[in-house]
Amino acid sequence: MAYKDYLKFANELSAKERSKKRSLLSEPISQVDFDKIKNVADLVEAYQNSSIQARNIGACADIFVRMLEDKERPTIMLGLAGPLIAAGLRKVLRDMIHHNMVDVIVSTGAVLYQDFYQAMGAQHYRGTPHADDTKLRDMLINRIYDTYVDEEKFAQFDSFIGEFADGLERRAYSSREFISLLSEEIDDKDSILVTARKKGVPIFCPAIADSSIGIGLTEHYYQSRKTGKQPITIDAIRDNYEITQMVVKSKRTAAFYVAGGVPKNYINDSIVMAYVFGKSTGGHKYALQMTTEAPHWGGLSGSTLAEAQSWGKINKKANFCQAFVEPSVSLPLIAGYAMQKKASKNRTRLSIKWDGDKLKELKVIKKKAR
Repeated sequence: MAYKDYLKFANELSAKERSKKRSLLSEPISQVDFDKIKNVADLVEAYQNSSIQARNIGACADIFVRMLEDKERPTIMLGLAGPLIAAGLRKVLRDMIHHNMVDVIVSTGAVLYQDFYQAMGAQHYRGTPHADDTKLRDMLINRIYDTYVDEEKFAQFDSFIGEFADGLERRAYSSREFISLLSEEIDDKDSILVTARKKGVPIFCPAIADSSIGIGLTEHYYQSRKTGKQPITIDAIRDNYEITQMVVKSKRTAAFYVAGGVPKNYINDSIVMAYVFGKSTGGHKYALQMTTEAPHWGGLSGSTLAEAQSWGKINKKANFCQAFVEPSVSLPLIAGYAMQKKASKNRTRLSIKWDGDKLKELKVIKKKAR
């Protein structure tokens, strides 16, 4: 069929429609060209002009850089969920803390325990998802998809945590306070817990009971009750009180979600809880997330950041993006882009001081004049 014949079956375009069509077809997709790509930053920059989830990774990386370079210096809240240490991301996360890319962390207990497990000298080992799990059980090997861990080490370190708790003052602790004290028992330069303590980055674990740390604390609780002593407790509502003080005292906030789960909801809810202190923050100024969960199931992990705007958790004018890519792939790309761009080189640390559950100080540490 000739073009002139095709037009007999198609609508003729008006001048306005023709102009709109030219506008919509004005930006060609750039092809990824490895003749021009020398490092991770170059690859992610190329993604910004590509398509599908590559473009979302590029957009998330761009937003992360803007978070880090923003002159308002928003408090960056990092949410961690999923098998991140087993996936090999321990050093990436540690370096984000070391390079002042993170101000506060909210994590699942599993991520923190896996970091502790390695800081105690154990390892995650290359395995296979096709293993005979009944045979692994006989050898006391636990499987995390294609990664193996040593159950005997897990049991040893669970008990270590219980015994550590035995030596603490018998009272209630926030998860932040307990994790900080536990981190003093290890000294590993590659540890997330150790680096956060040395950098003054608080770590909250609102679902700490749902982890091997919780198992160790349960052992402490059992032994304490058995001997007629008062066990320590982790006060989850004190966690709320503490993290919301950080939100209220921050000029602005930004959210970086690795996967979803409890940490994502907790960081978002800290914005809502600001009303308790008589303040409306307006929501996070920036937000990004990498996840494999889909929005149409209605769950929190996959819910869009736009949906969070309806709750006031994300600012109505916020810069936000989601990459629906598994974090073992997406986090090194996004974090690596910011690191190679040296986006945090001028970003100063926060001075955070606590008096029990009271946040006495949250202020930017000014750089000393040279």
